[in-house]
Amino acid sequence: MNSIERFFKTIAREPVDRPACWLGMPDIHAQPGLMKEFGVSTMHDLKLAIGDDVYTVEVPYKSETASAIYAAFDWYQDGDVDAEERTLTAPGFFADAEEPEEVNNFDWPDPAKYINVEECKRLMEKAPDDKVILGMLWSAHFQDTCAAFGMETALMNMIANPEMYEAVDEKVMEFYLKANEIFYEATKGKLHAVLIGNDMGSQRGLMLSPDMVRRFIIPGCRKLVDQAHSYGLKVIYHSCGSIADVIPDLIEAGVDVIHPIQALAAGMEPNSLKEKFGEKVSFCGGVDTQDLLVNGSADDVQKKVGELRDIFPTGLVISPSHEAIMPDVPPKNIRALFDAVTKGQED
Repeated sequence: MNSIERFFKTIAREPVDRPACWLGMPDIHAQPGLMKEFGVSTMHDLKLAIGDDVYTVEVPYKSETASAIYAAFDWYQDGDVDAEERTLTAPGFFADAEEPEEVNNFDWPDPAKYINVEECKRLMEKAPDDKVILGMLWSAHFQDTCAAFGMETALMNMIANPEMYEAVDEKVMEFYLKANEIFYEATKGKLHAVLIGNDMGSQRGLMLSPDMVRRFIIPGCRKLVDQAHSYGLKVIYHSCGSIADVIPDLIEAGVDVIHPIQALAAGMEPNSLKEKFGEKVSFCGGVDTQDLLVNGSADDVQKKVGELRDIFPTGLVISPSHEAIMPDVPPKNIRALFDAVTKGQED
C-alpha cells in the first residue's frame, strides 16, 4: 500500500496496512536539529527522508508587507504583519468601527496580485508523485476577523454589534475564497487535500460558546469546505484546544479530518473521540507535544503511538498534536514516533 492509498483509506476509515502519518510543519528553529537527525540538508529532503505519507505545500503569497498568506492583512497599518510577535489581542484597524459600511475604509489586498500562479505550479512539480500533497491554506477567517478589531472588541461585537463583525468577516472570507480558487486552479489534478482552520479552543473548553461558533465560524467553514470539495479535495480542519462540543457541527459542515487532537485538552482523549465520533469523521494528530514529545523518552513516545494504533487501527493520521514542531522537541523523539508508526508496515 503506497502513501496515497494509505492516506485515503485511513481517512475513509477503511482497513490499512498501518495508519497514515504526517510530520507537520517544523518551526524554523527546529529544522536544523531534525535535518541533522535524519542526515539531510534541506526541508524538501527532510520531508522525503522522515518516512511520512504527506508532503506539504504552502500557498506562495508575497506582498509589500507579507510573505505568507496567513499574514496578508495589515490590521495595524505598520507594514510589519510578518512580525514574529504578531497577536490577535492588540487593537486593529476596525477597533473603533461601528457601522458595517466602514469595512470599505480598509485597503483590502487582492490575492490575485500577490499569488504567483507559476510558482504554484513549480511547487507542484517539485512535490513527489508518491506522496499525498497537502495544501496549507489556513483561511483562518475567525482569527483574522478577531485581529481586525482586537480580540476583546471582536468578541464584544459578536454580541453588541454582530452586523459590524459579520461585515468584516465577509470581506475576509471573500479574500480567502478568491485566494483558494487561484491556488486550486493552478494546482488542479496535483493536490490531494488541504488544511484550513481557526483556533477556537482553549485547554479547558471553547473560547466562545457553541452557539457563537455555530453563528460566526461554522458558516465560513462550510463555504471553504464546499469550495475544496468542488475540486475533489479532502479537507483537514485545524483548531487547537478543546473543541469536542462543536465536532458534530464540523462534521455537518462536511469536514473530512479534524486536526490535531490536542492530547491534553479537556474532552479530546482519543478513546472518547473514537467512541463518540469515530464512525462519522477521521482525525489527525494525537501525539502530545505539550509534555510527551518534549519531556518523554523515545520509549514513551513509541508506547503512546502503540496505544493510538490500538484505538485507531484506521481513522487517525498519526502526527504530533500541533502542526508546528518546536525546538524543545528532541529530534530523537520524532524519529521514535515515525519508527513506531511504520513498524509492521506491509509492502
